[in-house]
Amino acid sequence: MMAAGNYRKTKVLESEYLSPNMKRVVLTGPDLASFPSGFEGGYVKLLFTKQGRVLREDEAFEQLSRQNIMMRTYTVRGFDKATQQLTLDFALHSKEGCVAPASDWARMARVGDEMIVGGPGSTIGVDHNADWFLFVGDMTAIPAISCYLTRLPDRAKGTVILEVTQPEDILDLTKPSGIEVIWKVNNTPGKNSQLLDTVQALDWMQGHVFVWCACEFDSMKALRRWFKRTKGLEKEQMYVSSYWKYNCSEDEHKVEKLADSQLSG
Repeated sequence: MMAAGNYRKTKVLESEYLSPNMKRVVLTGPDLASFPSGFEGGYVKLLFTKQGRVLREDEAFEQLSRQNIMMRTYTVRGFDKATQQLTLDFALHSKEGCVAPASDWARMARVGDEMIVGGPGSTIGVDHNADWFLFVGDMTAIPAISCYLTRLPDRAKGTVILEVTQPEDILDLTKPSGIEVIWKVNNTPGKNSQLLDTVQALDWMQGHVFVWCACEFDSMKALRRWFKRTKGLEKEQMYVSSYWKYNCSEDEHKVEKLADSQLSG
């Protein structure tokens, strides 16, 4: 049994495309009996070697001692404790000459494939006391936003703005009837984002808003600046984060993100 600390060995139970650029992988295994409930919208870490190969249980401690571990972060889309099934949705991407280990693994995932999962970790949720809600994200944020939409009160009103790679990536989201969804297609993820322009063109509703936003690093900074400076939103009124950075690995992105957080307070 792997279940060492917060690390659990799992196997692929299901692997299916939700759209051309979104893949759902359902993991299962006895170790998930100790996985806690209620972390949908939070995250787990998937473990690879630095060469981009899935970390095997029999080599975990050896690779750890050599500091040859690479982790990739993904949203918990769903977890069923009774059946020990953990659902992860992957926004697929690839970049010439670069290692995209989790995306490549998800694209090829077959029933029975092993994966060591770390976590879960939580993320900042949504203030349900707000008068209205604004969710903004690219494809990497769709799993988290999908989780939050299902938990909103029935009376909730607001807008969701999502940017996808192609029209076929538009998904049917479960949400309150008062939430409008605006889809934007951008076939060059990380460049030419329409998120800021679309947010700026919105009719701002009356009352106290809560903003939840996650996307590419540079887009995130532009959106955060607009929310703060133009709309005067306070920190407690919004969660704004970057899930990735164009032309950067997750490790490089972490360094940029840390520096940005120190500068922005």
